[in-house]
Amino acid sequence: MSKCIIFSAPSGAGKTTIVRYLLGCNLNLEFSISACSRNKRGNEYHGRDYYFLSIHEFKKKVDNNEFIEWEEVYEDNFYGTLKSEIDRIWGNGKHVIFDVDVQGGINLKKYFGGKALSIFVMPPSIDALEKRLRDRNTETEESLKRRVDKAFSELTYATQFDVVLLNDDLETACIEAQKTVAAFLEK
Repeated sequence: MSKCIIFSAPSGAGKTTIVRYLLGCNLNLEFSISACSRNKRGNEYHGRDYYFLSIHEFKKKVDNNEFIEWEEVYEDNFYGTLKSEIDRIWGNGKHVIFDVDVQGGINLKKYFGGKALSIFVMPPSIDALEKRLRDRNTETEESLKRRVDKAFSELTYATQFDVVLLNDDLETACIEAQKTVAAFLEK
């Protein structure tokens, strides 16, 4: 039976790095590419990092019931999981791994139930999270403040996930994530 692994965290907690690590392990995982209406950053590509859609295209897919879940994360920045993406991955005989925001993770877990393992990546502190976001050099002061403010709220949802994974040391967090995911997939 194909399963789902859901990684969620505030921006800067390390979930994307951990997901990339797991994709390099021998776990038969394939990344679920989310759709979004935001602009591409730096080296991002349509169909690899996200399915980049206009706001109009995104809303049309919502109207056509093409998403498992979706939300407006920031004003006019919509993110969601396309049903066709999950069908594609399961059709390839793989398990789906998600890298989604906290609310998306909660919604996906509700949708997939016992077929999914939800993991919340916990940063060591808000200060460490802010430093990681600053080190990316992708944020304006305004967007950085918005992400840090949102992180305070997102941290309160950690208990709604199956596993809380502390990322105070990336190598340790990756190894722990691999053990946790492997155990779930073997069930």
